[in-house]
Amino acid sequence: MEEQRKNRPIGVFDSGVGGLTVLKQLVKLRPDMDYIYFGDTKNLPYGEKSKSRLLEITREIFDFFEKKEVSSVVMACNTSSAQVYEELKDSYPFKLYPIIQTASKCIAQDKSLKKIVIFATNGTINSKMYSKSLKMHNQNLEMLEIACPEWVPIVEKRIGSENKAELIEKYLKPALDFKPDKIILGCTHYPYLLDDFTQFAPKNLFINPAESFSEYIAKDFPKPSTKNQGMREFFVSSEPQNFVKNASVFYEINEPVKLADLG
Repeated sequence: MEEQRKNRPIGVFDSGVGGLTVLKQLVKLRPDMDYIYFGDTKNLPYGEKSKSRLLEITREIFDFFEKKEVSSVVMACNTSSAQVYEELKDSYPFKLYPIIQTASKCIAQDKSLKKIVIFATNGTINSKMYSKSLKMHNQNLEMLEIACPEWVPIVEKRIGSENKAELIEKYLKPALDFKPDKIILGCTHYPYLLDDFTQFAPKNLFINPAESFSEYIAKDFPKPSTKNQGMREFFVSSEPQNFVKNASVFYEINEPVKLADLG
């Protein structure tokens, strides 16, 4: 299996540009690997969708990755990890890496943590997957989960950006009143707002799960090959130009972004 995985790309997906936070970390840690990124710009945001709809969407994406013969798929989307991972984990020939379950295991290893706030989409918060996963590894954690549905549109479409500080403070205030040791940014879009968060709280208060998640995955990949630079491919379900524009501030895409054929 390891020999087969050496020659196959790694699939990474999210509802838009958010998962590029994970891809960026993976490329930094393992630039020799080949990656195929899929941004489901047509269906974002995921946080407001029903579980049945998310299953339909994720199956289409996984079918696409299966055609691409990937060795594994990185579920960079917190909402899909929370809602559909368990149903789909044994349905495809590639390995799945769900961000919530993996990152929670890494975060909970820090036994000095007593109180944690989790910021995420409605779908992720309603699933309780972060609190369940964290509790599995640290029973003593006290947690406050806060859904922040207005943040993803700020990142993806700049909606609400004119009153961005107000929308951020709206959710940060109850979080800070809880006096947490750490705040988990439980949606891959949220780290894009980190500079805005630091207007209200110190940067080291926030945990970007993409970092520990990527470190865990990188160690699980086959040993580095002799090549220094792997292949990068980018696909979206709609509006490639907008995707490139929104991603440009955070990730430099030098390859053409193509519309994926999900038929």
